[in-house]
This record gives sequence, C-alpha cells and structure tokens, in this order.
Amino acid sequence: MKNLRDRLELTIGDITKIPVDAIVNAANRSLLGGGGVDGAIHRAGGPAILEECKKIRAARGGCDTGDAVVTTAGLLPAKWVIHTVGPYWKGGQNSEAALLASCYRKSLKLAAGLGCENISFPNISTGVYGYPKEAAASIALDAIAGYVAQETLPSKIILVCFDQENHSILQLLINQ
Repeated sequence: MKNLRDRLELTIGDITKIPVDAIVNAANRSLLGGGGVDGAIHRAGGPAILEECKKIRAARGGCDTGDAVVTTAGLLPAKWVIHTVGPYWKGGQNSEAALLASCYRKSLKLAAGLGCENISFPNISTGVYGYPKEAAASIALDAIAGYVAQETLPSKIILVCFDQENHSILQLLINQ
C-alpha cells in the first residue's frame, strides 16, 4: 500500500472543478448523460462531450458495464473525460466486484495511454447504482493498488468524494 499512498490523494469536493489531465465519469451505458456525477460532468463540460459521446454511441452502441471510453473534456479543467460504466448492485452474485474493478483498471490504462500524469475518480457505482460504499471503496483501492504496482502513469490518482461518508470510508481503508 506504500506505493499507492505515494500516488494517491483523497479529497471531498466537486470533481468538475479539479484540474487534472483526465477526469473519470461514472457514466451510463448510453453515454448520453444522466444524473449524479454523470450529469454534473456533462453540464460543466458543455456540448462537446455529448457530441463525442454520440459518435462513440453510433460507432459502438454505447459502453459496456466495466468498460471505458474517452472523449474531450470540453469546458472542464481537464484534457480528457474517461467515461466508465459501473455495475448496478444486484446482491453481489452477478460479477459486480469484477466489473467495478475493471472500471478502475480500464480507466487508468486509458489515461496512461493518453500520457496523463494525473486522474480524478468519483466513487463509481455508489450512488443510484446502489453499490455498498464500503465494498466499493475496498474494490477501488485494490484495483488501483494492483495497477500502480505495475505502471508508472498516471503518477497522481485523486479520489474525489462527493460526501463525508465516502471520504471517511476510504480514509479508514487507506490508513489500514
């Protein structure tokens, strides 16, 4: 976990306001915007993000759960938006953990391929998708730790929590 702590930052705030190379969007399969962080990113980033999402949707039919795609960041203080589709919580017996871990790994891999030095993540699937926050936090940290143990980019990973509850859960897990 030491290598992870050197590269990880944890904060509470609005992910659309943090200057980074890549911001991760907890998107839906359609890529056409929605509620929560997805809606906030589309609103703050402006129409350029939606236009690129429409092109991706036309070419591939959207984005599968556990996968990730990249667009411009539009008006956001970032170069790229990496859209990843987290799983809906269905009790834990439907590959939810593997799909959630894949969201983090694929987003990091895309960011590295773009040469991103830093990336910000929301708490994927913990909102309307209903993933238990403690389990999601543990999966996120394990996936990120596994990735950073083998790769050098991105060199800074920022976990941006919308609320104190997610922040406290992550802080506790990081300090263990």
